[in-house]
Amino acid sequence: MELENRKLQEFENYLKGKKVAIIGLGISNIPLLDYFYKLGAEVSIFDKRPKEALDKEAMNKIQNYHFIVYAGEDSLMNLQGFSMIFRSPSCRPDTPEIVAEVEKGAILTSEIEMLMQTCPGTIIGITGSDGKTTTTNLIYQILKEKGYRCYLGGNVGIPLFTKVAQMKKEDMVVLELSSFQLIDMQISPHISVITNISPNHLDIHKSYEEYIEAKKNIFKYQNEDDILVLNFDNEITKTMKKKAKGKVIYFSKTQKLENGIICDNNIIKSCTDNIRRHILNVKDILLRGKHNYENICTAIAATASLVEPEIQIQAIKKFQGVEHRLEFIREINNTKWYNDSIGTSPTRTIAGLNAFDEKIVLIAGGYDKHLDYTPIAKPIVDHVSSLILMGATAPKIEEAVKLELKKQGKQIPIYHCSSLKETVDKAYEIAKKDEIVLFSPASASFDMFKNFEDRGNQFKELVKKI
Repeated sequence: MELENRKLQEFENYLKGKKVAIIGLGISNIPLLDYFYKLGAEVSIFDKRPKEALDKEAMNKIQNYHFIVYAGEDSLMNLQGFSMIFRSPSCRPDTPEIVAEVEKGAILTSEIEMLMQTCPGTIIGITGSDGKTTTTNLIYQILKEKGYRCYLGGNVGIPLFTKVAQMKKEDMVVLELSSFQLIDMQISPHISVITNISPNHLDIHKSYEEYIEAKKNIFKYQNEDDILVLNFDNEITKTMKKKAKGKVIYFSKTQKLENGIICDNNIIKSCTDNIRRHILNVKDILLRGKHNYENICTAIAATASLVEPEIQIQAIKKFQGVEHRLEFIREINNTKWYNDSIGTSPTRTIAGLNAFDEKIVLIAGGYDKHLDYTPIAKPIVDHVSSLILMGATAPKIEEAVKLELKKQGKQIPIYHCSSLKETVDKAYEIAKKDEIVLFSPASASFDMFKNFEDRGNQFKELVKKI
């Protein structure tokens, strides 16, 4: 094995014959089955779901490999005597059974952390409450345009840990990182990006403060040669510069920075010592919505040390966006339909509402993450002609909107539906010519769907059948 992969070799030598626990048989952990089998590790899988609900292909592998499976709500009762524990992002590191094993000497890690520990290439990590997937994909495209060999992973792409042996020092690894992945991370990327921070995932995190601290891990372990890209317009991220060890690059769509990347009068510019350089006019891009100008500024800042502006511009002009993010589906009777299923929080849906000048028929509501829906009320009243609600958050959204309507002395019709199909049928019935039908739930998807992708795909299929 090449010298640049010495860390991986040391890790694999350590694992041989060791007892390894995999907690959560999800997307990020399934590829580890083959990997650990080849290494000769003694593997046990823990999942709180019943066995019949687990991935059937993965279960066949587990049986062939003679691995042990503990399934069900009490599965972690059997977590004893392990050398290493790989947790899934959905499993909190402070789960009592895990804490007890770590206190006995077990190493707690994850697929994404071991990737970062053993990767020989340059890692760019992106986190934030909103915009991180679009920004991650845009950074990836810019690097590919330059000619780098790139890997895309984290919350997007594929689990990359089993690809580390193929990676070279000159390769680029672009990772979208969630607060769940970062919460106990003890390594930071070479280039770290925080798009913004607003309340999110408060159904899982113990507090907003814990959520913010988890995000900070993306730069906490950087050194003076590393780079941190921060949102100057977000009060929380703006102040993080004080704790940064490396170079900080700000981006902004509201301020004329002395140094950084800005969007000024629809022109994206780089600023160095108050000298502004025109990079791109937003009329030349395909992405819809002012929030995407911010995502472009972020991607330019993150790749500035690696890619010339001319190549950045080429990639940005070609970029069509990411599925389920203000994704145009079709036009019906002069009404355009958009899928924004990624709108899992009020701030995401507000960004979607602000992306259009036309009046909007909004379909919203879903699983309750215990978020405050007051901020979304005014944007809905300002942009929406009709509101269609479903799911657990429907009463919260309606209450906030009705208070704002009363405040402004306005009225808009509000409809309640029990299924996604019913919302699509209602939207088709009431949408007027030149309006937008926007599916942006401002809520998570777990009440009725596997995830936001499943929700978005079901919405698209229903719209295509009209």
